[in-house]
Amino acid sequence: REIDVLWTLKPGAPAEGSAAQPLVCSKFVIAVGHNAAAFLSSFILDSVCWEVVGVVKLWNEWCRTSNTTNVLPTDSFCLFYRLISDPTVLLCQCSCYVAEDQQFQWLEKVFGCMQKEGLQVTILSTCPVADYKTQESTLTLPSPFLKALKTKEFKEHICCPLLEQPNIVRDLPAAVLSYCQVWQIPAVLYQCYTDVIKLDTVTIEAFKPLLSCKILKSLVKDVSESTKILKKLLTTSETHNSIYI
Repeated sequence: REIDVLWTLKPGAPAEGSAAQPLVCSKFVIAVGHNAAAFLSSFILDSVCWEVVGVVKLWNEWCRTSNTTNVLPTDSFCLFYRLISDPTVLLCQCSCYVAEDQQFQWLEKVFGCMQKEGLQVTILSTCPVADYKTQESTLTLPSPFLKALKTKEFKEHICCPLLEQPNIVRDLPAAVLSYCQVWQIPAVLYQCYTDVIKLDTVTIEAFKPLLSCKILKSLVKDVSESTKILKKLLTTSETHNSIYI
């Protein structure tokens, strides 16, 4: 159950494990789950402005990834992108499940390649609205909705209300936020609570308020193109999820 991080930052064959020199990274945006990854694909990522610089290979009881970069919305994958005009900006789309016993490896092998000084991390993820703890009925909540958690060092404006106690976050988003807290890295987690588990337009667009955040504002592409890409992603997903008898 080893995790391999393959970087392609230099010409030639991919370098397995960590890069020879720590990556200078000012912004690192991590989208965990299919809907969060689709949000980045629709509103941020552009093949002209971004290049794939790394992949994660892993397998567990829920998924198996490969080192391919030609992925479908329904695939399990973990890809890293770098902004061509500013190589210090990195994005990660992680639609695969990272098991509990693999999360420490993921953190060590990904963040171990980065220079932590001057780094700021933003995490996007989704969670079932049934997991949200509140005194009122979840049936009356305007799902989907965003909540945020941040590290002590994160001082910038937050684009949605903070997550109230006794709610908790789990899995890879929680592991990344905890890692950043320990290493004193400014980080914020935006979690979307939704009642839809598959790729869904409403859930994806629930992340749109984040486009006004300082860390994402400068990365937003043409909104009209974003709508077309979003429709294409959902159409592709529906095609590959169809069952024929």
